[in-house]
Amino acid sequence: MTPQPSTAHSAPPLAAKIAGEEEDVAVWPCPYGNARGVWVSPLYKSVPDAAQRDPDMYELLALADAVCIGRARERKLAGELLCRKVEEFAREAV
Repeated sequence: MTPQPSTAHSAPPLAAKIAGEEEDVAVWPCPYGNARGVWVSPLYKSVPDAAQRDPDMYELLALADAVCIGRARERKLAGELLCRKVEEFAREAV
């Protein structure tokens, strides 16, 4: 799997829905990343590693970043997607 340190609006699933400028890429700092952009401090130091190991976790963490640092439209869309993801996981857990 290719490491994807992009986060917030620059990461799946928001990147496909929100057009951004190339210099407006949000990234987590990590030694193996393949993107350059605006540094976003992860919630925890281990977030980039956890995101690399688990694609579902990656989406949840990126959406959480979008809720925290995004513009109004990004926050709204990220919140909706985050709620859907959590509901999906809850249904699967039952």
